Amino acid sequence: MTFQAVLFDLDGTLVDSEPHSAAALAAVLGRDHGITMTPAQREFVLGHSWNEIYARLATANVGGLRWSQEDLAARVTAERARIIAEKGLPLMPGAREAFDRLGAGRQKAIVTGSSHDEARQALTTLGALMDFPIVIASEDYSHGKPAPDGYLLAARRLAVPPAACLVLEDSAPGIAAGRAAGMTVVAVSAGNFLGQDQSAAHRIVATLNDVTLQLLAELAPGGQ
Repeated sequence: MTFQAVLFDLDGTLVDSEPHSAAALAAVLGRDHGITMTPAQREFVLGHSWNEIYARLATANVGGLRWSQEDLAARVTAERARIIAEKGLPLMPGAREAFDRLGAGRQKAIVTGSSHDEARQALTTLGALMDFPIVIASEDYSHGKPAPDGYLLAARRLAVPPAACLVLEDSAPGIAAGRAAGMTVVAVSAGNFLGQDQSAAHRIVATLNDVTLQLLAELAPGGQ
């Protein structure tokens, strides 16, 4: 069996957007809500979906978080757009080449913990908005990474068996989600700025440039 689909995480894997996302959330909560995020809460933003982030904030600020998850996400998206306009949105090494190279002859999708609006921001910057007709974002599932829901939903929409899907991730929750979905996971260390444990991945590479067609052949079920 060969891989029929490649499922890309977005933040930290294709674009270096996670610091912008954490900064935008902290700015909105502090400026408009009087809530100061702890370092642990800011770190939790990396690799988790809006569902888990909102639940954690709501638990920590009982009675103090007045906005719904949708309202908070919309405000943060607007703040993140301002930060991106000011500072830019760096691409991870080899990002553009990766979805062209790995997507040739295979289906592909984005599976992200960001909202659809945030994903659209990032993919527009990447110049890849039309390359990913299927984007699974936080609005599409109840349980985010490390739960497998997002990846399993992507496989269903692509009509591809989970075992025939390759996942590209940077975070420990994302790696766990791909493994729980029964998929092969490659961890890319370039975006792992906090040094999260990537050892659960089937293979760890330095950058997306190292995810070669030869590597896919080696990792494919029955390929080794």
